[in-house]
Amino acid sequence: MKVNGSLTGLTTREFVRSLGVPDLPPLTSPFDPGYDVATVVSHIEQSGHLISLLKLSMCCWLIADEAATRAKIAAAKRRGVTLVTGGGPFEIAKDRGRLEDYFELCASLGIDRIEAGHGFTEMKHTPAQIVGLARRFGLSVQMELGEKHGGAFSEKVVSELIATGHEWLDAGALAIVVEARESAQQVGLFDDAGRLNFDAAEAFANAFGMERTIFEAPNKRSQFDFLSHFGPHIHLSNVRLEELLRVEIYRRGLHSDAYGKMLAPLPLPEPVA
Repeated sequence: MKVNGSLTGLTTREFVRSLGVPDLPPLTSPFDPGYDVATVVSHIEQSGHLISLLKLSMCCWLIADEAATRAKIAAAKRRGVTLVTGGGPFEIAKDRGRLEDYFELCASLGIDRIEAGHGFTEMKHTPAQIVGLARRFGLSVQMELGEKHGGAFSEKVVSELIATGHEWLDAGALAIVVEARESAQQVGLFDDAGRLNFDAAEAFANAFGMERTIFEAPNKRSQFDFLSHFGPHIHLSNVRLEELLRVEIYRRGLHSDAYGKMLAPLPLPEPVA
């Protein structure tokens, strides 16, 4: 409806669509490294529709008051947000011979997916064994590739990790996560200066497909580099909750650094009558 030549009554979503911004599925997996309950619940209420997976990161949730962890999980369930645990507790549980107990705990809390990996411990099980055990407890699996302390990927390491990733996907893992840690520097796809190895990133995306590849992007530079290179349909992980909306406006071309390449080239829809 127009009043004095101006549109009125638009919702924020309708206004964004009128700018030519396409509707996008949730493609960012933020992480909770131990925020207080109110912070997590508030972010879920504000941005739950933008969250692909909410990661309970590291082992922080294991030593927090369980009632607080359950409150976070309940808030995610109310908004239909899928929950995944980070790879740290998985690695420690398997190394200590308590993997079945860990899966049982995750399932009892209402967690949907676990992240597997061997970033700092030895993998003593086959992908089929891990995925099969997780399924017994109603859990799905995503696999994280890369060592926590192994430095930046070489071409040889990339080839080896791609082969490993295919083994996990063939066994039934839903996605492959490419390691970056919290620094996005001197680890995985990032060199000592934090520069992204685009050739290696493309190798992972081409090998597994964009829909099954999740790139850890824990800081602004890594997030913007991934989005600028691959476009809005890239799946990013390990984004801090307070940075989620900034990532999403960049993804849509609503950030000043992204407008010229993400949104401006798109056609402008016909104005609402």
